[in-house]
Amino acid sequence: MALRKLIAGNWKMHGQSSDLEEIAAIAAASRQFENVDIALCVPAILIERASRAVPDLAIGGQDVHHAEKGAHTGCISADMLLDAGAALTIVGHSERRDAQRESDAEVKAKAEAALRCGLSAILCVGESLALREQGAAVSTVLAQLDGSLPDRPASDAELAVAYEPVWAIGTGKIPTTAEIGEMHAAIRECLLSRYGDQGQSVRILYGGSVKASNAAEIFTVPDVDGALVGGASLRAADFLPIVAAAAAAQPRAA
Repeated sequence: MALRKLIAGNWKMHGQSSDLEEIAAIAAASRQFENVDIALCVPAILIERASRAVPDLAIGGQDVHHAEKGAHTGCISADMLLDAGAALTIVGHSERRDAQRESDAEVKAKAEAALRCGLSAILCVGESLALREQGAAVSTVLAQLDGSLPDRPASDAELAVAYEPVWAIGTGKIPTTAEIGEMHAAIRECLLSRYGDQGQSVRILYGGSVKASNAAEIFTVPDVDGALVGGASLRAADFLPIVAAAAAAQPRAA
């Protein structure tokens, strides 16, 4: 079975009502790429409106709380995301691991909460430039992954892993294809060790300064099953060439 590539946009803290037109433009242009799964993870205030405006495009959240409900001011549960129309959520993004000091255990609990409710989850891992320069990139990412992965992938929802080197996010710098390949191969080995044959079906995305000019080359790397795209996902003109590159890439057998 050929595994479809997944291209997910992460709008971060960008987007207001006026940007619903851009989301609609992305959805309309995306319909031509029938062999690629496409999603936009937008600010919480836009999830319901976006999902109503473009019901054929997967809309997601950028975080989720691990609890079903309770005294957690400002937080959003998996059920709330589903109720708003979300189909997926990001967990463990480096910006939250750093700024909100999220631990691997917290990220794992969030991923399990999302999957348990039927939301797909994109679980992020990545290393700093200092750790890469010390030769500890792979060991750091695998330790994050080992501590963050759900005990088992849910049967009614999908888990993906996004490798995002922290030093490449928004900087225009990216690892070499050899470095990406080394990391994705190590992540795949970890997934197979944890989940057995099911680990082949977990898509591994690359994230960090993905853009139209480098997407095609990135998608030639083995075990790159798509991308988590930041700034380039805010405009259809920047995002769609990345989707097109994924559509033209060779699919991986799961």
